[in-house]
Amino acid sequence: MDNPILYRKRIIPDECIKLKDDVILYHDSSMIMTSWRAFRQKDYLSYGYSCYFLERGIKMSKFYRADGTFSMWYFDIVSYQKGPEDNSVMVVDLLADVIIYPDYHFKVVDLDELATALDQNLITAGQMHECLENLDSLLKVIYEGRLPELYMPLELQIAKWKNVTADTH
Repeated sequence: MDNPILYRKRIIPDECIKLKDDVILYHDSSMIMTSWRAFRQKDYLSYGYSCYFLERGIKMSKFYRADGTFSMWYFDIVSYQKGPEDNSVMVVDLLADVIIYPDYHFKVVDLDELATALDQNLITAGQMHECLENLDSLLKVIYEGRLPELYMPLELQIAKWKNVTADTH
């Protein structure tokens, strides 16, 4: 199976971007793992890795600073749709996010944007429902101390990928 082509669709602001520079590290029918560089670097974000959980409606990203230090885990609540070309996936950002810091404290963010999007008819009631269900499911994983079930597959793939790239240099 060929690597999928990824698109990111944002609702606020309204944009759709082909993630042409993302490197697919692994994919199967339930997940896609990538490495990438930030479009716009920030003090807490230079590059990272993501895992798209196709059956959970979440995209989990591991953010790194420019000096290579781990910054945070960032979870986007998303929906997945068929993209505009063969073998492509449209990742629709449903606005709600969860940030988990290195000390494992976390916060839910952008719920105000979610409310604004609903008020302005930028999302449907169905998308709001999907967002809230996926957010609830993620929060249950966090509250129950089951985060490793989400981040360990990505951690293992990152280590494997780093070993392969180190062997080729």
